[in-house]
Amino acid sequence: MTTTELSHSPHRITDLLHQREKGGDVSCFPEFEILPVDFLHKKNGFKAYVFLCRFSGEIDDQTYSFRKCYARGCPNNLCAHVSQAVMIANRYLQRDYHRLSMAAINVDEKLFTLEDMIVKFDGYKEQHSPTLALEDYIHISDDGIDVTMEIKLEYVPAVEYFSNYKNSQTFLTVDFTASSVGNKHTFQRCLSCYQTNREKEEKATSNGVANARLKELYQLFDASGITYNKIFFEEVQT
Repeated sequence: MTTTELSHSPHRITDLLHQREKGGDVSCFPEFEILPVDFLHKKNGFKAYVFLCRFSGEIDDQTYSFRKCYARGCPNNLCAHVSQAVMIANRYLQRDYHRLSMAAINVDEKLFTLEDMIVKFDGYKEQHSPTLALEDYIHISDDGIDVTMEIKLEYVPAVEYFSNYKNSQTFLTVDFTASSVGNKHTFQRCLSCYQTNREKEEKATSNGVANARLKELYQLFDASGITYNKIFFEEVQT
């Protein structure tokens, strides 16, 4: 049997789940990419590592491939420290593995390792600040404690460095600032990206992917009673 490429390739884990719900035969193989990236944030450049997982496989003998950003780590206060980023990435990755497993999609549940990052990350040192994620604040709100979430969206230009070439990407990032019981915690999520020099061809699709992920998060916020500002990427000016 000939294997062909899907004409409308999935872009999210949710797309794979929908294909499985419709009775599709879905295989899934994760491969990690930990890339050094030069970011430009409000005209200030900084270096970071991006934790990506490329999911590939077949849906009814048609191939697909997409990648998802799980975290980024850097040695300054513009994003989570590398030690936190590893744990944050694995928490979100394990959640996706659980979703795939519940849909009877078999996947090799490997995780990002801190050992890989110690080799790659100059100036690594252990940090002991708390590692929190959106789910923690959802649980806090579920327990009846007031949580306010300030949300800011941004298109962040960056350059990814591979072994033999570099690639300009624009990341669709979200800054979440959670306020609860007198404390504030700001953290970031990357919801999509597109190749910068293919903005006309890829930006609309990336907006759609990021906004679909935002809608899922907003549904969780609504269910738990979190107060937040609901915004989407089509409202952001580049």
